[in-house]
Amino acid sequence: MTRKKVKLAYITNDTARKATFNKRKKGLLKKLNELTTLCGIEACAIIFNPFNSQPDLWPSALGLQRVLSKFKSLPEMEQCKKMVNQETYLCDRIAKATDQLKKLQRENREKEIARLMFQSLAAGGTPPPDLNVIDLNDLGWLVDQKVADVGKRMELLRVNQSMRAATREPSWFMEMMSRGVDDEDQMKFNIGDDVIQLPSFGEDDNHGAFWSNNTLFP
Repeated sequence: MTRKKVKLAYITNDTARKATFNKRKKGLLKKLNELTTLCGIEACAIIFNPFNSQPDLWPSALGLQRVLSKFKSLPEMEQCKKMVNQETYLCDRIAKATDQLKKLQRENREKEIARLMFQSLAAGGTPPPDLNVIDLNDLGWLVDQKVADVGKRMELLRVNQSMRAATREPSWFMEMMSRGVDDEDQMKFNIGDDVIQLPSFGEDDNHGAFWSNNTLFP
């Protein structure tokens, strides 16, 4: 059975209000005890109520005095740093809820305009005729953003492709480096009277073939 949600409003019935006070006070003091035990901190509570002429002190009068003395020894700025009253707390909650609402409205608007953009693309690039000026402006802004994102992506792919091509070595160069070529086998062109000699990388290689000048340069 699910727990019934409590309506946060002043309880007009005296008996019900007193019973609720005692139950909530007991729960509050239990939470304070758990907080100090689990986290190793110092805390106290002073509860004034119309049902008792003396306030309820927790954990005791001596413990309350110790915590208050430690609090008063702090600088004034530190004392008020995180102190809020009911009005300040509610204003802060309202501001956070308003910001969250604006964020959700902006996200919903972007999704709505994105749907219109895809509908326009499916219709051959023509937006629906019933759009107003605001919708058209938002649609144009979203299209410009998407085009800019595609351009950035294409530029990034071109840069990556150019970097890969620049770092790729020719196969013959890698083979020469792996063999550790001697000085006499370094790549060179010996120009004689009638031949041009290419370097030889081994006994079985054909890279050191001789070509006639008469054949190459008629």
